[in-house]
Amino acid sequence: MKRLAHIDWMRGLACVLMFQTHCYDSWLSPAARQSAFFAWSQLGGTFPAPLFLFLAGISFALVTERLREKDTPSRAIARTTIRRGAEILVFGLLFRLQEFLLAFRVAPWTDLLRVDILNIIGLAMMLMGVLCWLTAGRAPAQHEASPVPLPQRVAASRSRNILAALVAAALVALATPLLWTTFRPAWLPWPIESYINGVHTFHQPQPWLFPLFPWSAFAFAGLAVGFLFFTGFAKRREGLLFALLAAAGVVVCLLSHLFDSLPFSYYRVYDYWHTSPNFFLMRCGLLLVILFLVYAWCRWGLAQAGFSPIVQLGKTSLLVYWVHIEFVYGSLSIMPKRQCSILQASVGLLTIFLAMLLLSLLRTSWKNRRAPTQNVAPARDAVAL
Repeated sequence: MKRLAHIDWMRGLACVLMFQTHCYDSWLSPAARQSAFFAWSQLGGTFPAPLFLFLAGISFALVTERLREKDTPSRAIARTTIRRGAEILVFGLLFRLQEFLLAFRVAPWTDLLRVDILNIIGLAMMLMGVLCWLTAGRAPAQHEASPVPLPQRVAASRSRNILAALVAAALVALATPLLWTTFRPAWLPWPIESYINGVHTFHQPQPWLFPLFPWSAFAFAGLAVGFLFFTGFAKRREGLLFALLAAAGVVVCLLSHLFDSLPFSYYRVYDYWHTSPNFFLMRCGLLLVILFLVYAWCRWGLAQAGFSPIVQLGKTSLLVYWVHIEFVYGSLSIMPKRQCSILQASVGLLTIFLAMLLLSLLRTSWKNRRAPTQNVAPARDAVAL
């Protein structure tokens, strides 16, 4: 697991970016919100959701690959991973219920059906489970002796999964502008349509919600990258693989800029910042560059020199996400909403960071006491936020 500390570090980075985005958005006064500082803060806030979904895809691939290496039947793997996705979806629904009850008589009942990040992570995991099952290939029955050795069968399934995940990510990204505008499924009830394009109750898709289109595409992209970690090339030249992924990220960013500068568009409605496949390419490219930088920091930097608060947060990202929301946006907010200066909000941010770090340490300590012989980061907890 130490070899994969960069995954926890990257997830912890997403937590920190999420904290600062939420804190400044909730607490800064109208005057402070006009500053360049706030603009940069919110720009950083465009990364947590793609990071969480991208890392969910990577973690999903790691769990699937380990089960395959134990010769677990593909149906059993699908049941395990799809069930875990369903659990995350239920957590998302429970989170919405908690927020509604805490804001009773203030929040409308429709908030119970709002599509949040946990909902989409859960659904994306379920879809990834189906995708991996359908493209894994036929496994021999228990009474059959396969002429193909297990490592070769696992490698073949991995190759098919990588290709299928990339195709799925591309299809989701390409379909997003259509499902948000020209071919929007307005005939569906809004709670169902909201999972497709985030329309909620506003009669138009909302970019601040998390529908399957385009957000699930980041999970499929992470799934492809996660399976790459187990290829023979990765095991022989791991550092080079991450460097090549960063180079690919730079190329993808350049392609995004090139496609965006074309004098024509294939879509009747073109919105670069919300639905365009070009923006998806740009963010995927940046995610690959971040992945390499985090890997380099964890392997050659000081990230593993001692205790890493970022890694610690990454190990319990689901918990700290769940808890911090109420102390930032909810009725238990530790700072007055929309009334703080940048300095005051920054003090509140530091308080939230330290409180969530303490909560994370307590959670890890409790888990270690309950199961001292088990891995600190079991597969069950690896596929989450």
